[in-house]
Amino acid sequence: MEIFNISGLRKIALTKNILPNIDGLYLRNLTNLVGTIPHSISNLSKLATLELSGNKLSGLIPNSLGYLSHLLFLRLGANNLTSDSSLSFLTSLTNCRNLTLLSLSRNPLNGMFPESAGNLSASLRNFYAKRCKIKGRIPYAVGNLSNLIDFDLNENNLVGSIPTSIGNLRILQGLFLSGNKITGTIGYNLWKITFITEIYLSSNKFSSNIPTSLGNLKDLLDLDLSSNNIAGSLTPEIGNLKVLVQIVLSMNGFSNKIPREIGGLQNLEYLSLRCNMLHGAIPRTQ
Repeated sequence: MEIFNISGLRKIALTKNILPNIDGLYLRNLTNLVGTIPHSISNLSKLATLELSGNKLSGLIPNSLGYLSHLLFLRLGANNLTSDSSLSFLTSLTNCRNLTLLSLSRNPLNGMFPESAGNLSASLRNFYAKRCKIKGRIPYAVGNLSNLIDFDLNENNLVGSIPTSIGNLRILQGLFLSGNKITGTIGYNLWKITFITEIYLSSNKFSSNIPTSLGNLKDLLDLDLSSNNIAGSLTPEIGNLKVLVQIVLSMNGFSNKIPREIGGLQNLEYLSLRCNMLHGAIPRTQ
């Protein structure tokens, strides 16, 4: 029986012990778990999984996590954890060369996204930092994270443009940047990520238009570019995206006709084009 399955257990006392062989610590969704993450957690030198999400932890995320050289999975989401203004704990985590998953979402980190984030483990596949009050620009060095599959920075305070290095993330499947203040064009480098399945860029300040190279994303399932300043015509190459399930392009400045090729998207379940300047007939299904 695992110790955390003992329903009558009220207290666990493990002080003044040496437990270097623990490789997994799972303390998720314990509604009364409060306090800080102790610096001494680095003494668990073989720790591969640290699961502390969904609690009431507070205080700074300790830089000593960087001493956990075997760490694979770090989940700290949905607490009240903070950091210094430079998010220095991210820099310390660059020492965790096997880190595969980093989940920080829904913590008030309130710091600048450091360039050092691009030096995180080359094995990193999942980076989740939704609703963390992260400020500044997306670092150019993020393009070094070549094995990244999910990159979630929804609902932060990011500014600037999407770095061109995003095109280096060739196996990226999910890009989530909605609810920021990102500006500029949606660069052509994004449309080179041919394995991507989800793009969420709504509620930013993107401008310009959608290039024809959008049609190269043959695996794309969900596209949400709503509530931006994107203008021009809808490219007919959108009809190449045969597996699309959802297109949300509302509240932009699109003009001219809805391309008839949209009628050939047999898997489409949701299409929102409201609050644009489109005209003409709604395409027939093909």
